[in-house]
Amino acid sequence: MDTEHTERTEEFALPRSRMANERLHAMIPGGAHTYAKGDDQYPENLAPVISHGRGAHVWDIDGNRYIEYGSGLRSVSLGHAHPRVIEAVRRELDRGSNFVRPSIVEVEAAERFLATVPTAEMVKFAKNGSDVTTAAVRLARAVTGRPRVAICADHPFFSADDWFIGTTPMSAGVPAATNELTVAFPYGDLAATEELLTRYQDEVACLILEPATHTEPTPGYLAGLRELADRHGCVLIFDEMITGFRWSEAGAQGLYGVVPDLSTFGKALGNGFAVSALAGRRDLMERGGLRHSGDRVFLLSTTHGAETHSLAAAMAVLTTYVEEGVTARLHALGERLAAGVRDAAAGMGVGDHIVVRGRASNLVFATLDENRQPSQQYRTLFLRRLLAGGVLAPSFVVSSALGDADIEHTVDVVAQACAVYRKALDAADPTPWLAGRPVKPVFRRLA
Repeated sequence: MDTEHTERTEEFALPRSRMANERLHAMIPGGAHTYAKGDDQYPENLAPVISHGRGAHVWDIDGNRYIEYGSGLRSVSLGHAHPRVIEAVRRELDRGSNFVRPSIVEVEAAERFLATVPTAEMVKFAKNGSDVTTAAVRLARAVTGRPRVAICADHPFFSADDWFIGTTPMSAGVPAATNELTVAFPYGDLAATEELLTRYQDEVACLILEPATHTEPTPGYLAGLRELADRHGCVLIFDEMITGFRWSEAGAQGLYGVVPDLSTFGKALGNGFAVSALAGRRDLMERGGLRHSGDRVFLLSTTHGAETHSLAAAMAVLTTYVEEGVTARLHALGERLAAGVRDAAAGMGVGDHIVVRGRASNLVFATLDENRQPSQQYRTLFLRRLLAGGVLAPSFVVSSALGDADIEHTVDVVAQACAVYRKALDAADPTPWLAGRPVKPVFRRLA
């Protein structure tokens, strides 16, 4: 076992991180730039503030090293400071990052992307996922002349913009009139989706969904959605922020063989650098261009969308995935981790309470109480024990930088956490093992 990952005591504390979190909250609303990174997502006083990372490991400012999962909210899938990506970025930094006209890098990046995702005919780059999902929705509304957006109700996040945020418990500031234009359909239920499209006949501009997340689509489901969208004249949009590159190098659409009208990519595309992409059919995408005779669509026009070093990072990522078989490695690592965690949980008698779910390349875990219901208290207990063992794991989403020793150590720490979990279940009360308030859901009405 790696000596830097020795088990820490129950008194494990992060004094420097605690002080840094106070400084963060004093100046930054929420204490982080992404709600999912907030300290409310971690046990009280145990939210490490990161100093640096390399490969599958990160170090906090208290000097502790962790094996990290879910790196950068699934964006750093090759591991931190990946040499091939960093080399490509450094090369461009010396050449300038932003100009008054397009850089040749934009041509090369578009060619590389479309060669990797051949189901798309055109692509436009931006900085984050919300940019491109909102652009896709606007484009769908423009080409159909319809006002409503149909989102998949079973998928947790699509955009920071009003058309989606208005549907969450954090809808303060979103006009009710905006909320009324977003409707929802259930994942996997074609009949319910058809009923929705019939109820709002000729009003729904698009169906937007993640093609897969923690459950695989049933045979024929995505093809059925494709047929429904065609029959009802709406645009089919795949949000591939998560599935892009983790399901296959060409995304879920490449794996399942169902081609959407538009799709959006991000996260893994830049390996931590800020880059996202809207891709899709030429006749739709051109509505945001200059070579058509219809009304112009303000599709994407961002100052930093074509920053040269971010596009260089994306090209390096695409090349690495294809040449090194990264997606296959992510699946292999995830399968080994899932099997180890399940065996450890079963061995400690909590196999029905710590449940690993999802595709091997995109694993999450559920923490269930004595009644087998999801529990934030039990999640807190579990996270505390993982942190004490040197595992930073809001999920079990793997990066390709993980090694065999990392998986082995993670499974050992999970087994130790499961032993404590069993005690809490036997007591029917995890409170003595929490040492503070429980972790909280990201989407909630009150702070």
